[in-house]
Order: sequence, then structure tokens, then C-alpha cells
Amino acid sequence: MRSGMIAIIGRPNAGKSTLLNAILKEKVSIISDKPQTTRNNIQGIYTTDTCQFVFIDTPGIHKPHHELGRTLNKSAYLSLQDVDLIYLIVDASKPYGSGDAFLLERLKQYQTPCFLLLNKIDLLKKEELLQHLASWEKRFSFEQIIPLSAKKEENIEELLKTSEPYLSEGMLLYPKDMVSDHGKTFQTQEIIREKVLLKTMEEVPHSIAVVVERLHEEEKEVEIDALVIVERDSQKAILIGKQAAMIKSIRLLAQKELKALYGKKCHLSLYVRVEKNWRNRQSKLHQFGYALEE
Repeated sequence: MRSGMIAIIGRPNAGKSTLLNAILKEKVSIISDKPQTTRNNIQGIYTTDTCQFVFIDTPGIHKPHHELGRTLNKSAYLSLQDVDLIYLIVDASKPYGSGDAFLLERLKQYQTPCFLLLNKIDLLKKEELLQHLASWEKRFSFEQIIPLSAKKEENIEELLKTSEPYLSEGMLLYPKDMVSDHGKTFQTQEIIREKVLLKTMEEVPHSIAVVVERLHEEEKEVEIDALVIVERDSQKAILIGKQAAMIKSIRLLAQKELKALYGKKCHLSLYVRVEKNWRNRQSKLHQFGYALEE
């Protein structure tokens, strides 16, 4: 057997979470078209007959404007320590930019083997893909450059096959049937947050946090009380909506997915609370699960 840790890093919306879910054939990371959807390092575990891959899905590295953003970047950088392999995933449908250059400079600090994953090749013509390959090859000494489409699940088997020799021989790091290192409370909060991201626009998605206050599970049903945190009264009004239509639609969407997660009837209650400027307050980042471990 071989086993090892692989960090997946990249800019926001590069497709990190989509790739992880595609590899695992199970949803362990929420996805949306909003930047900074992923806020925690999430381990996804994929075990075959010969190898156990432990992937670390990380927040998108970006120019931070709040303490939360700085914490997310630090979280992504921490994932690069003590791993066997790094995947740098980029959106191949977008031109090389200053954010890509910043990431490559950061990667030069590590001796860890790094694969470049050119994602979203389903959006490119062959000539465009060849141009991207030529451009990236001269920018950094990558161990491998692998074009793929996480959304279409193209070239994922090739990626795993190529990655396996970079992992160490030895014991499994996790039980064979384990898929994620996060429990159901975390998954519940993320599913609710995903539905808020899906339904809201502009500044609201970036300013919300979700906290499960009560989770009572019985044989045939589960009851969940969750708090959705926003920063301003105007955001609270948007989130609740006229005659509570917005919060109701979010609740119903989340409740449907939570029913599938728990495999039983689900009763979800959502409440909205204003915590002014919480993204710049360390005490709130810790309370809402975003503070880094010492």
C-alpha cells in the first residue's frame, strides 16, 4: 500500500472543491460560483486497493480585505507543510495573471513536488490549450502538467495514476471506509451556507457564517436549529426577504439535502442574527470555527 497527503491549492473559483468531489464521487466540499466558498481546510479521503489519497481542499488564495480573508490565506499556506504532493489548480479558461504569479512565488519556498492542473479544458479549443501548456511550462518547474475538467470528470483517473508513485509506502492513514475528516455538524453548516450562496447576491454571501445551535437526531428524524450570521441589518433584511420568502426558500433547499445526508426526515429551523464586523473580530472567527489552531 501507498498513502499520503496531497494539498489542493489555487485561486478562488479554480475548481478545487469540484475536483475533490469528482475524485471522491461524493460531495464533501460545497461549491458555488462565489469566491471564497471554501473557508476551511477539508480533508477528503480516497482509498483504492493499492493506495490511500488524503486530499486537503483549501480556501482560494486571494488579496484579503478582512481578518477572515487573511486567516483563510494562512489556512491554505499551512496545508502546504508536511504533504507529499501539491496540486496547483488553475482555471485554464482565464489568462495568466498577477494572482498566478504570486502563487508561483509562494510555491518556490517549498521542496514538495508540485503538479499543475489545467482545469476547465472543456471550455477551450485545442489550440488554446496548447498555448496555455507552453505558457505555464516556462514559468515553474512542475513535476507534471495535467489538463483536466473537474466538472466533466475528464482525466481524473490519469491524475490519480500519475500521483500514486509520489506517495509513501506504508500503512493507511485513515480507515478504509472514511471519506472526510469532518463530521455531520460541519457538513450541516456548510450545506446551509451553500444554499445561502446560491440564493443571494452582491455583498451578502461573503458576510455570512452559519452555526448549528441544536442538533437532535432520533431513529426516524433529525431536528436542527441553525443560526445564520450577517454583518448588517440591511443584509438581514435581504436574507429574510419579503414575507420571509428568501429564508424559507433557503430552508427548503437545505432541508432537502440534509434529508439525504442523514437518511431520514429533517426539520430545519433557521434564524438570522447581526454581528457587526464579525469578519474582523478574532473572537467571532474563533466562535464561528474559522480561527487557526495554535
